[in-house]
Amino acid sequence: MTLTVDEAGAILAGNFAPWVLDLGLTVAAVDSTRAVLRLPWSAKLAREGGALSGQAIMAAADTATVIAVSAASGGYRPMTTVQQSVTFRRPVVDADSLFTARIGKLGRSMAFVDIDVTLADTSTQVAQASTVYALLG
Repeated sequence: MTLTVDEAGAILAGNFAPWVLDLGLTVAAVDSTRAVLRLPWSAKLAREGGALSGQAIMAAADTATVIAVSAASGGYRPMTTVQQSVTFRRPVVDADSLFTARIGKLGRSMAFVDIDVTLADTSTQVAQASTVYALLG
């Protein structure tokens, strides 16, 4: 059973720490193999020089992973990050970003997800991430 965007949004709203919710992420699309989250530009997330901070990108990629795994599982389930790596390709300045999390493998106890981070308006890749999650329930 695939989640709707609204159901995925409810998982986002109900299962993350307040500081993650403060990022302003929204679910743009979801199906049984991927989730797309939008991170709106905010100067409060910028580092010195005006570029979006790496910490915000990593948190958004991690959050997109949870939504993708939830969608592939038919609903939210307890899980935790085991590993995350990010390659930053170019800075994000004054632009929204899209985080497309694609399930690589979803097993009984582990999930492997690749995240492509692009500028929302131009689809220019700005980062690429991979995560491994332990599925707890």
